[in-house]
Amino acid sequence: MALHHCQPGEVSRLAAIGDQASRTAALVKTRSFEAIHLILRAGDRLANHKVTGSMTLYCIDGYVRFDGGSPPELRGGDWLYLEPGTPHEVRAVSDSSLLLTILFDASAERQAPSA
Repeated sequence: MALHHCQPGEVSRLAAIGDQASRTAALVKTRSFEAIHLILRAGDRLANHKVTGSMTLYCIDGYVRFDGGSPPELRGGDWLYLEPGTPHEVRAVSDSSLLLTILFDASAERQAPSA
């Protein structure tokens, strides 16, 4: 079954962190933009990785730590911007709800060296 992505003008409700049925959901993905509602439960971890685009992470609710990254933590209401290719690892200290956005710059991808 294919993932549902929002269509232009479609409203999507981001589930509350207190709802134990809340799960990570892909919201939209285009050639230039991606948005994901991340639900990380206390103890969950996103292993060290990097993305090819500019990234923002908004902590809607909860508390997460960045291992090997800066700033060292985000709490509800905090917003973070990372340059393309910045390595980072995220660990949830408490149940957390985050909005991840990635902006893909086609010209930067063409210039980036192959790994």
